[in-house]
This record gives sequence, structure tokens and C-alpha cells, in this order.
Amino acid sequence: MTSSSLSRMPRKDALQNRAHILDVAGRAIGESGVDVSMDAIAKLAGVGSATLYRHFPTRDALLVALLAPHHERLHRDKAAIEAAGGDSGRMLERWIDALGDWMRAYDGLPEPLRAGWSVTASPFKSTCDGIIESTEGFLRAAQRDGFARPTASATDIFLGSLAVAWASGRSAARTDTRDRLRDLLRNGWSANEAEAAGGSGTAGEHHPAQTGDR
Repeated sequence: MTSSSLSRMPRKDALQNRAHILDVAGRAIGESGVDVSMDAIAKLAGVGSATLYRHFPTRDALLVALLAPHHERLHRDKAAIEAAGGDSGRMLERWIDALGDWMRAYDGLPEPLRAGWSVTASPFKSTCDGIIESTEGFLRAAQRDGFARPTASATDIFLGSLAVAWASGRSAARTDTRDRLRDLLRNGWSANEAEAAGGSGTAGEHHPAQTGDR
């Protein structure tokens, strides 16, 4: 290994600092939500603000790093849904439920996701694009089989799921808010009888999940 390649390798103490900051930030944001200030995180971690910003130039960059294990779990959920199979309408429902869980990984997360998904320079951009692409796959199958409205889009479902996650956060006044809003979102993408008749599948056999069903 050349001296130049060695110089490009992160120093051990820098990697340890990064891991420590992520651990502290994860606990702080897990307890208080994404509005915890960067300065507060630096203080809790016992590092200077310059050190924090050297590792994570923006709050969004920090959140993206914190979301990495949650994103990996979402990928596992996607694989499990695909492996389990079943009718494409139910598969889309299960994917939307998994997506909602990911969006609620931290209280207040839906807002930075909403703000960043359409901004090319945002650290969230590629993550959100990948999720919309995955949603598109489930949605197209449900549309093909007559379970989903032909006018629904993956972006609609992504933004609708963000709205449900935002409204059903810790600050929601009622504990059943999420279930009621999930029903409304489902009604928005589910095909009615006339639309289902135009599908190529057996949509009449599909019965939307009851409230609270996972």
C-alpha cells in the first residue's frame, strides 16, 4: 500500500469519533426527535462543533447516516414481501406499511424527507428516489391485476405515506390516528369495482386489510 493511499484512509480515531457521534445522536434524536440541535449533539458527544460538522456537514447528512440501519431493514422487508408473494394488492399494502415504519424511525423525520426528496443536492434524494422506484414496482403489479387505480403513482403513495407518518407522530392527539389515515390512503389508491373490472387480475377476490392489520 502506498503512502498516498494510506493518507486517504480514515484514521482510526476519526472512525471512532464518527461512530461515537452517531451513537449519541441516535439516542438524543430517538428521545427528542429530529429537531435536536447540532450544537446540542456535539455537547452531548463531548466533541467540538467543528468535529461534528467535519463528519456530518448538515443535519440531513447526520440523519441519512442514522437511517442506514433502518434502510437496510426496509430492504429486508421488501425482500420478505416479495418472497411471501400473494396477491399484488396485499403486497402493495404490506410495502406501504413497511414504508410507514421506516418514515417514523425518528419523530419529526417526515418533514426533512419531504423537504429533501425533490432537491437534487439533498442527502435524502437518492434514498427517496430508490424508495419511490421500489414502490413503483409494487404499484404497477397491483394496477396490472386491477387492485390499484390506474391513475395512482408511486410518488403519490410516497407523499401520502409521508403525510400519514407526519400526522401520526408522537404529537398526534389520538392513538388511532395512524390507522384511520392509513385507511384513507388505501382508499386513495385502491381500485373501485368499475376500475377493477378493467384489470387483468381477479381483483374481486382482494379484500383490503382491516384497521391495524399488518
